[in-house]
Amino acid sequence: MSTVLVIGAGGVSSVCVHKMAMNAEIFSDIHLASRTKSKCDAIAASVKQRTGQVVQTYSIDAEEVPAMVNLIRQVQPSLVVNLALPYQDLPIMDACLEAGVNYLDTANYEPKDEAKFEYKWQWAYHDRFKEKGLMALLGSGFDPGVTSVFTMWLKKHKLKTIRQLDILDCNGGDHGQHFATNFNPEINIREVTAPARHWENGEWVETPAMQVKTEFDFEAVGKKNAYLMYHEELESLAKFVPELERARFWMTFGDAYITHLTVLQNVGMTSIEPIRYQGKEIIPLQFLAAVLPKPETLGETTKGNTNIGVIATGEALDGSGEKTFYIKNICSHEAAYEETGNQAVSYTTGVPAMIGSAMLVTGKWASDGVFNMEQMDPDPFMDMLNSEGLPWTLEELSGPVDF
Repeated sequence: MSTVLVIGAGGVSSVCVHKMAMNAEIFSDIHLASRTKSKCDAIAASVKQRTGQVVQTYSIDAEEVPAMVNLIRQVQPSLVVNLALPYQDLPIMDACLEAGVNYLDTANYEPKDEAKFEYKWQWAYHDRFKEKGLMALLGSGFDPGVTSVFTMWLKKHKLKTIRQLDILDCNGGDHGQHFATNFNPEINIREVTAPARHWENGEWVETPAMQVKTEFDFEAVGKKNAYLMYHEELESLAKFVPELERARFWMTFGDAYITHLTVLQNVGMTSIEPIRYQGKEIIPLQFLAAVLPKPETLGETTKGNTNIGVIATGEALDGSGEKTFYIKNICSHEAAYEETGNQAVSYTTGVPAMIGSAMLVTGKWASDGVFNMEQMDPDPFMDMLNSEGLPWTLEELSGPVDF
């Protein structure tokens, strides 16, 4: 039985809080805070209707450390679950340190003025958390998060070493909109328009954004174009799986998405450089995010499946030579909406956030300092994926992928 404080009130938060309420034997007291309290209240109302559980709600600016500290001291949680924007990771970590509480997030810190995804800022907090006897768990979403757990489960149970790793993220859902993003538009577009990077032979190889693609036949979705991108779990995987010769991240996008995004880039709407408009300073990408459909509103209309997994090649644990394994989850948008009122992209991040939280509050994962998912025992997390709506499958392939 534990008290948790969740920060943020988007689709991921909605899923996470719903799933926490469905596991009341673990999360006995749930508190939810965001800059816009009405969003928290809407989630709390849905949770009450679906589960009968009460969620307490608050208004908070997560970048205001003193205010965050006051709220944490008022609530007295054993864990703060950061499901706000990546810009807010460091102030929330600062507040957790001052208030003496454990911390969890789903995405690494990102400066507001630069599309740069690195763990260095958060890794630098390790000694401070360790000295306080606190734990911070980074990246407990799907990617990052489950993909890292998949990788380490393979290394624990199937592969002595991993030579090649490909992460494949496919959203085969159709939301019926001309152009919309399936999670926070600002973060999504910053990720997609940043240069692609992958790990190869001990160094980072950079290529222009959305220039390298491959076609892959995804189960329950079909053939889709997957584009080489940079994603933050590549950094932690390269660190914690040091024998990796190559690690890549692929994400699918439809032709219409690419066309819209190209036009928006060409006219400057994806820029994060401030401009003056009618006497005020605005960020074009933030303005674009404000006029695009909100991801949390897409659940009812989104149909189809997501398919996310990893393909790993390496030396078999049983000494039988080199083997290639493909481990993945397929998630239905319709089933996710029926259970939580949210589409599968939010579901596949919100459920792992709940599971990571469960690992910490039950003590199944316990250590002092700042840790990535790769450093934890994958088995209890993998068990909860199966029981909490994200079942996984494993198959052996005939050889390494040839793309």
